[in-house]
Amino acid sequence: MVQEDETRIERSRGTPQGGVVSPILSNLFLHYAFDLWMTRTHPDLPWYADDGLVHCRTEQEAQALKADLQARLAVCRLELQPTKTKIVYCKDGRRKEKHPNVKFDFLGYGFRPRWVKNSRSNELFCGFTPAVSATALKALRTTIRDLKLRSRTDVSLADIARKINPLLRGWIEYYGRYMPSALRPFLRYVNQMLRAWAMRKFKRFAGHTTRTGRFLEKLSQTA
Repeated sequence: MVQEDETRIERSRGTPQGGVVSPILSNLFLHYAFDLWMTRTHPDLPWYADDGLVHCRTEQEAQALKADLQARLAVCRLELQPTKTKIVYCKDGRRKEKHPNVKFDFLGYGFRPRWVKNSRSNELFCGFTPAVSATALKALRTTIRDLKLRSRTDVSLADIARKINPLLRGWIEYYGRYMPSALRPFLRYVNQMLRAWAMRKFKRFAGHTTRTGRFLEKLSQTA
């Protein structure tokens, strides 16, 4: 392994983080340590990979599984991440008990109690439903900000569109599948970036936020 100062360290075990073979070996080992073990010992509990999400019917069942999993991973010389391992109560209109943890993030979505509308009756009810997570929204804003488009007055609006449209389409397609309204703060941020760019590029819009917004809105309607 080559250090930042270019010194070399001989490895006797393990693979470096970021190495090509590292995720392959990790998945193979976890398939043995977790996947096959869950199928064999808890065949009635649905589970999902990535951060490891297991559905249990009761808190007692969840506590027992957590203890079993800790023991299993210890045998495999692994351990649960303490700060990420928790039991979450899926609170909604029918499950009304009080528990310290009633939300979690998974694959960029935040799952928590929230008011949703019944598609048939249009009535509101409390459901345990997903929407884009706060962490994911922060990452989306960071990606757009790092493009530094506000100061790119040397490019056209078409150039900006070619740059960000593939990103926006992908994010809207993925995160807009559930509770698309949760994306509105991020989309407003994109609009603010475009307004700031237009006000810098065109002298007639300098200092005129409302006029710039109307100009961009008219462009979007004719596009």
